[in-house]
Amino acid sequence: MRELRYLFALLVGSKRKYVDPSRAVEILKDAFKSNDSQQQDVSEFTHKLLDWLEDAFQIKAEEERDGEKSKNPMVELFYGRFLAVGVLEGKKFENTEMFGQYPLQVNGFKDLHECLEAAMIEGEIESLHSENSAKSGQEHWFTELPPVLTFELSRFEFNQALGRPEKIHNKLEFPPILYLDRYMHKNREITRIKRDEIKRLKEYLTVLQQRLERYLSYGSGPKRFPLVDVLQYALEFASSKPVCTSPVDDLGASAPASSTLPAQTPPSTIEQQGPSSSDVPSTSPVQRSVIHKPFTQSRIPPDLPMHPAPRHITEEELSVLEGCLHRWRTEVENDTRDLQESISRIHRTIELMYSDKTMVQVPYRLHAVLVHEGQANAGHYWAYIYDHRQNRWMKYNDISVTKSTWEELERDSFGGYRNASAYCLMYINDKEQYLIQEEFNKETGQVLVGMDTLPSDLRDYVKEDNKRFEKELEEWDAELAQKAQQEKLLSQIPRAPAPSPAPVQAGEPEYLEQPSRTDISKHLKEDSVQAINKALAEQEDRGPEAIMDTTADNAPAQPAPNQRVVEVAIPDVGTFVIESEEGGYDDEVMLTPNMQGIIMAIGKARNVYDRCGPEAGFFKAIKLEYTRLLKLAQEDPPPECDYRLRHAIVYFIQNQAPKKIIERTLLEQFGDHNLSFDERCRNIMKVAQAKLEMIKPDEVNMEEYERWHQDYRNFRETTMFLMVGLEFFQKKSYMEALLYLIYAYQNNKELLSKGPYRGHDEELISHYRRECLLKLNEHAAALFESGDDQEVNNGLIIMNELIVPCLPLLLVDEMEEKDIVAVEDMRNRWCSYLGQEMESNLQEKLTDFLPKLLDCSTEIKGFNDPPKLPSYSTHELCERYARIMLSLSRTPADGR
Repeated sequence: MRELRYLFALLVGSKRKYVDPSRAVEILKDAFKSNDSQQQDVSEFTHKLLDWLEDAFQIKAEEERDGEKSKNPMVELFYGRFLAVGVLEGKKFENTEMFGQYPLQVNGFKDLHECLEAAMIEGEIESLHSENSAKSGQEHWFTELPPVLTFELSRFEFNQALGRPEKIHNKLEFPPILYLDRYMHKNREITRIKRDEIKRLKEYLTVLQQRLERYLSYGSGPKRFPLVDVLQYALEFASSKPVCTSPVDDLGASAPASSTLPAQTPPSTIEQQGPSSSDVPSTSPVQRSVIHKPFTQSRIPPDLPMHPAPRHITEEELSVLEGCLHRWRTEVENDTRDLQESISRIHRTIELMYSDKTMVQVPYRLHAVLVHEGQANAGHYWAYIYDHRQNRWMKYNDISVTKSTWEELERDSFGGYRNASAYCLMYINDKEQYLIQEEFNKETGQVLVGMDTLPSDLRDYVKEDNKRFEKELEEWDAELAQKAQQEKLLSQIPRAPAPSPAPVQAGEPEYLEQPSRTDISKHLKEDSVQAINKALAEQEDRGPEAIMDTTADNAPAQPAPNQRVVEVAIPDVGTFVIESEEGGYDDEVMLTPNMQGIIMAIGKARNVYDRCGPEAGFFKAIKLEYTRLLKLAQEDPPPECDYRLRHAIVYFIQNQAPKKIIERTLLEQFGDHNLSFDERCRNIMKVAQAKLEMIKPDEVNMEEYERWHQDYRNFRETTMFLMVGLEFFQKKSYMEALLYLIYAYQNNKELLSKGPYRGHDEELISHYRRECLLKLNEHAAALFESGDDQEVNNGLIIMNELIVPCLPLLLVDEMEEKDIVAVEDMRNRWCSYLGQEMESNLQEKLTDFLPKLLDCSTEIKGFNDPPKLPSYSTHELCERYARIMLSLSRTPADGR
C-alpha cells in the first residue's frame, strides 16, 4: 500500500521524464502469485488489485473508526449494486448483488447498449410478466451505481477446435456520454414497455427488410437483380428495332469468302497446282497458311445492332407492352421507396426510444479507455484518459504521454481495425463534480496543483526524489563536460597533415558538372558518352571531329608559351587535340553530360558565331542547349533512363522551377573555365561570365537558388540510397538493404511532399522496404525456432534492432494497406508461438519480447546515422541505376 502511494505521488510531482514502477509491481506480483505460474489476464489482475485495495482500506478504516460504521473508499468509488429478478424452475426470486467491474460480452453486438441489454436479460423472461411460470430466466436492474463505473469487455473466447483462446477483433462502438436510465430499477416498468415496443418494431422491421430484399434481388436463379432494372431491361429490349431476320444468317452472309477458302480447299489441291508467278500473286491467300486471329476475326460487323432485338412485334403489341412495363416500373419504384422510407422511420424511432427527458437523467461520461493490441496470450497495453481541465484526450503509452483526439481513440479502441481494441471502459457520474473538480486551499482560496494536492508525507517523499534526480543530472553534466574537455585536449595535439590533391569547398553543388568561377578547384570527374551520341544522331549529320574543329580554312595556331596541348579521347566518338592554359583544364570534366551538351551546342552555333560574333553565338548555343534539355524533360522514358540524374536543369524544368533559377544555372555551366580550350568556346565562355556579372542581387533570390540545388542534391542522394539498397536486396543481404531503403523512403517522401516529380516511385521503394522486413522476420523466426541459445538471441537481436524500430514507419500512414497487412503478418507469426509448448527460457524471452512487437504506437524511434554513401560520378550513377532498374523489370516480385 505504501509503495502504491509513493508511486502515485511521483506520478503527480516528479521532475523525471517517467517514473519506474518496478518496486510496486514486484510487490503486487508476489501478492497475486497464483499456484499454476501462468501469466494472469489483465481483467483477473484488475479484480485482484481492487480486492486487495479494498481489504487494505478496510483494515485501515476499522483501525480508525470511533464507534461509527467504517467507510471504505474503494467500495464507495468503484462498487455498485443490482437487483436480480427472475424465475428458476417455475419459482420467482429476487436477489441484491454487489458488483465492481461489470462484465459484457462483445461477440455478436455492434454497440455498448446492445451489450448491456444482453447482459441485463438472461434466458426467457416472458414468464416474469405473465401467469405462466414454466420458463426460467432473470433480469438485472441497477439499484445503485458507483461514481466510477467500469465495464469489462470480454474480447476472448476459447476455440474448441484449436484448443486455445482467441481474441475477438469485432468492432464495438461506445459513446462519450452513456445514459443508464433504462437499466435502473426505478425505471423498470417504463423500460419493459419500451423494450416490448422495440421488440415489436424490430419484428416489423424484419418483415419490411425481407420485402425490400425481394425487390432488390429479384429472380429464381443464382444471380439476382433489382426488379426495377429487370423491367427497364425488358423495356429496352422491346423498344429495340430489329436490323436483320436472323443474327446467325446475317453473320454467314456477311463473312468474306477469302476467310473460308483455305479451310475449304484440300491441301493436296494446293500442292498439285503449285505456285505460279504468272497467274497467282505471291500474296494470294491460297498460298498462305491459315492464321487464327481471335480478336480481329470475331469483331461484330458494323451493321449489327448493339443489343438483341425482337424480330416479330406489331406496333399495337409494342404499345401495350411498353405501357405495362412503364406502369410496372413506376409501381416497383414507388413500392421500393415506400419500404426504404418505412425502414428508415423505424430505425429512427428505435434510436429515439430512450431520448425523452425521463430517460436521460443518469448521465455517465467516458473518462478512460484501456486498449490492448495483440492476440489472446500476449500483447501491448496503453490507455486514453480524458483531461477535464484541458478538455482533451491524452494517450498514456509506457513512458510516452501525448495529446490525442476522439478520432484516434475511436480508431484504436472500437476494434475491427488492426488488432487493437478496448478491453475496459471507465465511465464517471457526470453529476458528481467532486470527481473532477479542482481542489482549493482553504486559507488562500487558490487552486491546488501538482505537489500541493499531496499530503505532507508524500510531498516530502517527492521532494527528496527530485533532489536525488537533480544530483544525478549534475553528475551527468560534469561527466559530459569532462569528456568534452578531454576531446578538446586531444584535438589540440599536432598531427602530420594528410596529403590532399586539391582543396574542396563544402557546399558547392556537386551536380553542376562545370564548376562556377567562384570555385574553379571543384571538379566532378564524370562521364556520359550516351548524351553526346544521342545529340549527334538527332541534330547533326557530321561527325564530332567536324564540330570540335575550327573552320577548315583556318590553320592550327601555335600554342602560346603559357598554354599546353592536350589530347582528349571520348570513348566511341574520337580523339581531339585542344589547348588550354596551364592548370586551367580538367580533361575528365570535359566528359560530363552537361559539358558535352554545351560543347555540342557551341559547335552547332558555329555559323552564327562566325557571321555575327561571340554574343550572337552565345545566344544561339544557349538556346540550342535549353531546347535539348526541354525536350528531354518532356519525354516519358522508361524507369531505367532517368534524365533527371544526368541534368539538374531537366529536374528543374519538370518541377517548374522559376525561370531565373534555370537561366542562372545555364549561365554557370556556359561560364565554366574549362571551355577555354579554343578561341570560339573561350569567347562564348567570357560572354556567359559577363552575363553572370550583370545579374543584380535583386534579380535572382540566391536563397531560393540554393534551396533548389539542395533539393537536387537530396534527389541524387535518395537515388543512391535506393540503388544501393536494391543492389543489396538482390544479393539477399537484407539487413544491409533495409537501412538504405528506409532512408530512401523517408527522403523520397519528403521530396514528394513538394511535388510529384521531385522523387522516385514511392510504391516501388515501399514494396522492397516491406519485403526486406518480411524476409528478415522469417529469418529471425527460423532462428528462434531452432532453440539454440545463440541463434535465438541472434533472432531476437534482428527483431529488436531492425524490425521493431521500423514498424512505426509502416503504421504511420494508414493509407498503405499493404504495409499494415505486413505488420499484422509479422506479429501473427510470433503470436502463433504462444500456443506451442517450449522450454521455459524461450517462453520467458518470448514474453519479454512480444510487448515491444505488439506496441501499435506510431511514434518513430531514433535510427542509426544514415549509411555512408560511396562517391559516384554521374555516368557511373546513371549506369548502375539503369542496370538495377532493368534487373527489377526482368524479375518482378509480388506482381510488380
